[in-house]
Amino acid sequence: MVDDEASINSNQESNIGKELRFSKAISYLFHPILFPLIGTLIYLFTTPRYTSKKTKLLLIIVVFVGTYILPIILLTLLKGMKMIRSFHLTSLDERKFPTLFFSFLAILVGRLFFQIQVVDDLAIFFISGGLSFLLIYGLLWLQIKVSIHTLGIGGLLGFLINLSLVFHHNYLYTIAFLFLLFGIVANARLKLKAHSFQEVVWGIIVGILVQLSIPLIYQNI
Repeated sequence: MVDDEASINSNQESNIGKELRFSKAISYLFHPILFPLIGTLIYLFTTPRYTSKKTKLLLIIVVFVGTYILPIILLTLLKGMKMIRSFHLTSLDERKFPTLFFSFLAILVGRLFFQIQVVDDLAIFFISGGLSFLLIYGLLWLQIKVSIHTLGIGGLLGFLINLSLVFHHNYLYTIAFLFLLFGIVANARLKLKAHSFQEVVWGIIVGILVQLSIPLIYQNI
């Protein structure tokens, strides 16, 4: 009987370990710094707005450097200086400076894209993303943590909904996939105890609402 109980406990611990490893893999695989690049590629290669190959390459390089390489460099430096424990920025204090920095980078990229008049919708995507980060930065000072993972998914969802309205393009399957991805990522973050249920839900809500509201404000200015 004792051996049977020990075997059951060992199997349970093994299953829990597998779930945690899977959740960590999901968290890294769908890290939020990937979503700006994904949104850019979707915009450049699915919308009917003409952009030359040279311009597309330049935009992709700017986005890759500005929203992927620079954040990784920053996080690596902060981790090296022991200002953060991991790239997932688990504590409120760890999140403050990186969140403000990400906001600055996104708005900077957006302002740069406004100079290229053929990609205004993409510029608004980055401005909205920067404002989303600025909003959750403010919430950190109120001791409220919002999931950046689900914020990224929500931002991409809001962007695709906006593109579908502007260009009358069907992104239904991609939107459905992103909602499924939200469930997978949210579950992973909950399994790792990185966030509460409210924090992952607020992430997708803020991401969607800001991406939908900023284009409306821009159109009415």
